[in-house]
Amino acid sequence: MDSIDSELAARIRNDIVTGTYAADERLSEAQLCDTHSVSRTPVRLALRLLEREGLIRRNEGRGYIVQSPSVDDILQAVQVRGHLESLAARLMAQAPDRADHLPDMAAAVDTIDSLIETGHVNDEVIRKMQAANRQFHRTVLKACGNDYVGYTCEQISHLPMLAVGSMVFDRAVFEEPDQCERGLFRLRLGNAQHRVILEAIEKGDAVRAEGMMREHSHTMLEYIRMFEKRDANLTVADLIAYSGVEG
Repeated sequence: MDSIDSELAARIRNDIVTGTYAADERLSEAQLCDTHSVSRTPVRLALRLLEREGLIRRNEGRGYIVQSPSVDDILQAVQVRGHLESLAARLMAQAPDRADHLPDMAAAVDTIDSLIETGHVNDEVIRKMQAANRQFHRTVLKACGNDYVGYTCEQISHLPMLAVGSMVFDRAVFEEPDQCERGLFRLRLGNAQHRVILEAIEKGDAVRAEGMMREHSHTMLEYIRMFEKRDANLTVADLIAYSGVEG
């Protein structure tokens, strides 16, 4: 179970990325104590964590200043994660114990395939698909043999679309019968890439595994840029809405 300061940091973090607190807004310990009905100690610990994450900075006087992430920040972070996951896929393909982890990846791919073949996407399907996608990507990070790859991914995982295994769901597409098949096709394509990555790792083809994971990770960038073209005023809060469902 998370500590009170971790839970508090999560609530404040959510308020920052969703725009409840505006960029450059001042935050004080007293203000947050009143808002969340807690003492100063967990507030101080939560603020230190958020400062390390770059979401706030110390004010020249007292308190902190909000540094809300922008859509460009998310794009840059997605690029970094893509390179890290590509490296992880290459390293896993070279790992002598990779066969021990392949069943978890195969199960995730099969689960996603079966969910896609239901032909519809609702919140329950999204949750199950996210869980399977998370299992696939976490397995690669954990089995690559370099703990710093996963550690570095974790440092940016608090940002929207940056948690390991994050997926994009354009509900506008799935709610329209004539466009739903297009959305399902994109999901099939993404999972087909999973299968290619799995097979490359199984065969020890490090170059193929790295290249396909890079292409797979690039899809997130393409989605965000597509959303920007659709809405010139795209916000980070909008990106959160595209990031599936909680739980």
